[in-house]
Amino acid sequence: MLLFFDIDGTIWDYRNFIPDSTRKAIKLAQEKGHKCFINTGRSRAFVYNKDLLGIGFDGIVSSCGCMIEYKGETLFNRLISRDECIRTVETTKRHGFRNILEGPEYLYMDRHDFEGDMYGEKVMREMGEKLLPITETWGNWVINKLSCECGTPTRDQCFEELSDLYDYMLHSENIVEMVPKGFNKGSGILEVCELLHEDVSNTMAFGDSINDKEMLETAAISVAMGNGTDVVKELSDHVTTSLLEDGIWNAMKEYDLI
Repeated sequence: MLLFFDIDGTIWDYRNFIPDSTRKAIKLAQEKGHKCFINTGRSRAFVYNKDLLGIGFDGIVSSCGCMIEYKGETLFNRLISRDECIRTVETTKRHGFRNILEGPEYLYMDRHDFEGDMYGEKVMREMGEKLLPITETWGNWVINKLSCECGTPTRDQCFEELSDLYDYMLHSENIVEMVPKGFNKGSGILEVCELLHEDVSNTMAFGDSINDKEMLETAAISVAMGNGTDVVKELSDHVTTSLLEDGIWNAMKEYDLI
């Protein structure tokens, strides 16, 4: 079976703590022949934590299905074209958005836009040399998607102007994730199945929040973490215990995967 795991709230908590039971469950599942994938909205450049990658996943679906790796090899990478990138940045800036452009190797952000912003400061602190400025690298960005602070009066007008390019995921009134149309964590599962010649009926997904919706709806078996949102729990086949209460381990036991 192909198993797909969200990161935040599923594999680890807000402190990046990963339960030992989660590590053990994934290892045992692999020993029984199951293939385990990260499936995240983060771009690949933002999936770098050694503790996380040290679990030894078979593959990584990143950028909401825009990039797929298997056994260390990139099998699929959907990039936004240079012209579309420039149009996007010019349009969002005109509407007052503050952007983080997200790619396979780098994130791009003008630091002065996010000084004093908690998430922006976290990105600056953690990315180091993998964080490049937008303005100084104008038009040379290599990205799969972007996230924006969009708390401006013309927010919806901006969305409409770029609606031919992106699907939008609002995480709050002021934070939006912009992903190329047709791509999401669910499309990532379907692409993995096609690339590995597997049937989607042989898939299982674990998630906790609304950005896992398409992944949980696409997988044959969907598992919501006990710490997940009510919406996610309602659309899932099974609700396990919380992340810190051995949720992944208990779900795998329930389905006889380990």
